[in-house]
Amino acid sequence: MLSNLPEDVLYQILSNLDYKSLSRLSQVCKTIHQFVNRDAVWRKIAKELLNTGITRHGRDIYPHVPLKERVKMSQNWCNGVCKIAVPLKWKIKLLPWLQLDGDALFLSQAAEIGAYHLRQDRGGRLTRNLVAVFSGHRGDVCRFTLTDSHLISGGSDGKILVHNRRGHGHVELLGHNQEVNCLDARDGLIVSGSRDHTARIWTSSSTVPRDTVALYDRVWSVAISPALSSFVTGTACCENFSPLRVWDVESCECVCSLGEEFRRGAGVLDMVFETPHQLYTCGYDTYIRLWDLRLSPRKCVMEWEEPHDSALYCLQTDGNHMIASGSSYYGVVRLWDKRQSQCLKYFQLTTDRVSSPVYCLRFSSSHLYAAIATALHALDFRRNAQDLLC
Repeated sequence: MLSNLPEDVLYQILSNLDYKSLSRLSQVCKTIHQFVNRDAVWRKIAKELLNTGITRHGRDIYPHVPLKERVKMSQNWCNGVCKIAVPLKWKIKLLPWLQLDGDALFLSQAAEIGAYHLRQDRGGRLTRNLVAVFSGHRGDVCRFTLTDSHLISGGSDGKILVHNRRGHGHVELLGHNQEVNCLDARDGLIVSGSRDHTARIWTSSSTVPRDTVALYDRVWSVAISPALSSFVTGTACCENFSPLRVWDVESCECVCSLGEEFRRGAGVLDMVFETPHQLYTCGYDTYIRLWDLRLSPRKCVMEWEEPHDSALYCLQTDGNHMIASGSSYYGVVRLWDKRQSQCLKYFQLTTDRVSSPVYCLRFSSSHLYAAIATALHALDFRRNAQDLLC
């Protein structure tokens, strides 16, 4: 009788069930099983869970993965159930950075950036052989970012290199006279920050900076708003002004400073825009902070404190309820539910004898990758975890 109901009525009934009840209902008969497996049935549940790929505004980040499977994996993220592997190791201590893009993982090691293929047919395992190598810096790569067609890197040699991701060479952007600590790129706009106390704005059509902003302090992090109207700089906080400042893209004038009463040395190491108005930051003062640029800039909207008083080197959000952060000691990765003040789960990736910050982390619906000084760690949150290296 249930299967004979109109689809809109059946959707309404199923919207009142939790994920366990839906899973049981799918075993009743073949017809119900096919209906319950539709993404639309799971969408309401998925929006309330961690890292299902459904953002706060309803956008689906991982449409290629069935939503029912993502809801199952979300329980593992929430409960900290995963298998930890080390797909890559190296002998020399480095300051690696990484990015994920679909089935490719990009990892910087010294002066080169390697691209590795994630085998979707084998559960996201990392291939041993490099798919591509991006080089050209005379010193270590400090940060890099991806666009649809380019990989843009900043190095300790003061250069910014714009690599064609299809492997057809690179273009040098010259302007900084010390190491480029950070950069971000959106729709042909590039913003970089350097140890030379400046932030520079570039366009894809020129090899010289369009504008230069003097900050009188080392710049550790930058982020361009998705609206392309502003960008934010995070400095080392060695001077008597806020380390977080918002700038207008066109005029390069300071729109406002975020926060007040930052202690000296409370530099901002990483930041990410989740929406054009919501910015997440972290750094040496041990807090993750959420800023709403539509409200008063004096106070953040929410904050989460690292419980062991460690600096926070990096963060990423799922666009909805989850934050992942990397701490400065013992390779600690923490998962946070934004609706709670305390850390949800944590993972220690190094031993007590060997300590390293988590320099960068990125995650998909099923895996979290964390780069420490001597290795890349992979956390597999699927129920049937297998080896990650093939």
